[in-house]
Amino acid sequence: QMELEALRSIYEGDLCFRELSPVSFQYRIGESGDPKAFLIEVSWPETYPQTAPVISMDAFFNNTISSAIKRSILDKLMVEVEANLGTAMTYTLFEYAKDNKEVFMENQPVNTVTSVSNSISTGTPDVPPSKKKEKKEQLSKTQKRKLADKTDNKGELPRGWNWVDVIK
Repeated sequence: QMELEALRSIYEGDLCFRELSPVSFQYRIGESGDPKAFLIEVSWPETYPQTAPVISMDAFFNNTISSAIKRSILDKLMVEVEANLGTAMTYTLFEYAKDNKEVFMENQPVNTVTSVSNSISTGTPDVPPSKKKEKKEQLSKTQKRKLADKTDNKGELPRGWNWVDVIK
């Protein structure tokens, strides 16, 4: 199988490429640790390349990717497969996935919230610490009652500790 030899020489030393068997290959799109990295697996049926290879994203590596996104990636890859039927296309598919990684994964939520909020709090030292007090005002009634038993750090009872709860 000439394509097998070609793939071995093209991806020699490429840590993203894995030959699972002489007819089955994995390629990791994206650096390890990249939250948008994903793995595609291409397997050749006996009649390949006259018929489409089997493309799968079932690898455990992809377990954080939503099934909708996997579906759309596979759909896009199948379009590429249709366009290349009859030719050795595994390399083409891997490269196509690499080139389109951002598009493929644009709807994959990435948990970057923490780093954003950190940079805001450290980057703006001139924000007065009164921000914390505003939070206290939004406590639920039960939390306010609990607070009423405690004093704040100045030794005073919190504002409103002796208010009558009229709403009852």
